[in-house]
Amino acid sequence: MELAAISQASMPTLGLTGPWTACTLSTVMPQIDALRVPVSATIVIDGSRIEALDTAGAWVLQRMLLRLRGDGAVVTLQGLGAESAALLKIAAQQIETQVENPASAAVATPTALELVGRSASAALQRTSALLAFVGETAVAVAGCLAHPARIRWRPILFNIRSAGFDALPIVGLLSFLLGIVVAYQGADQLRHYGANIFVVDLIGLSMLREFAPLITAIIVAGRSGSAYAAQIGTMSVTEEIDAMRTLGIEPMEMLVLPKLVALIITLPLLTVFADLLGVFGGMIMARAQLDVGFGEFLDRLIKAISMTTYLTGIGKAPVFAAIIAIVGCYQGFRTRGGADSVGRQTTRSVVQSIFLVIVADALFSVAFSALDL
Repeated sequence: MELAAISQASMPTLGLTGPWTACTLSTVMPQIDALRVPVSATIVIDGSRIEALDTAGAWVLQRMLLRLRGDGAVVTLQGLGAESAALLKIAAQQIETQVENPASAAVATPTALELVGRSASAALQRTSALLAFVGETAVAVAGCLAHPARIRWRPILFNIRSAGFDALPIVGLLSFLLGIVVAYQGADQLRHYGANIFVVDLIGLSMLREFAPLITAIIVAGRSGSAYAAQIGTMSVTEEIDAMRTLGIEPMEMLVLPKLVALIITLPLLTVFADLLGVFGGMIMARAQLDVGFGEFLDRLIKAISMTTYLTGIGKAPVFAAIIAIVGCYQGFRTRGGADSVGRQTTRSVVQSIFLVIVADALFSVAFSALDL
């Protein structure tokens, strides 16, 4: 491939030869740097033998003209075609703009108000996309209810095992320890007032109504929600989801609905398990710190805790399950690029799931307070 070149055979005339394009300028740059002209010399640059000129070549040529004129030479350019001359004129205008106003060539730093506006716009777009995904999920659920034969029971059972049964050890351990902590913190205060028996009310209300469903949802969000996002994200990166659509398999019915149904079934059951282990942990600590026996503890628990309180905690679980499953799958479908995108979307799924679960729990508290439940 012929490269751009500068010929000095008939000095003070410089001949420009070859194609002056981005791919062929590798040899001309050292020649420009090596040019040495006398002060006040008159130089004619002949561009008639330039075979092609693009924006990169025009930029380099204009820089060469400015450099020679800066050395004190009188430079005349001749032989360029009309198109090349017009391109060179554009390059000259751009260079002149940068010289006169360097700040205009740089990217303007956004103001604080602009940053707030961009963040708000991005958050609104993400919220709109999430709501659209919720709508798609609702349509898929309605389609499966209208045609039960489309329900995929094997993936549902698999997700029940992975999200439910396999999570029993960690949910039980943390709930047991949380019950111990709540009883231990309350015991010191209740002992001062001689109200040892009220530790039962403290443990029962806090664990059954708030702590057990919330801690279970957070554990499942970190454990299963992240797994959903990583699985679907990896399938998106490797184009498996596109292959499913090509084969006529609906990804919502194959990937989202089994996870959603399985989590709605398993999270209430895990919450019941967390209730039992949390109360059991509090019972052990109450006996150790306040001398409240197991029999006395259970008698007081039956009187202090109503069925409404118990069902209030259980009733939150399906909502938490829907939030975790939908957010995890949504972030998985938004994965683009490579492995770094999978990790990024997985992290977002966990953070957003936990945030929305806590917000939903706060809204439940306000609603239950207004309904006097």
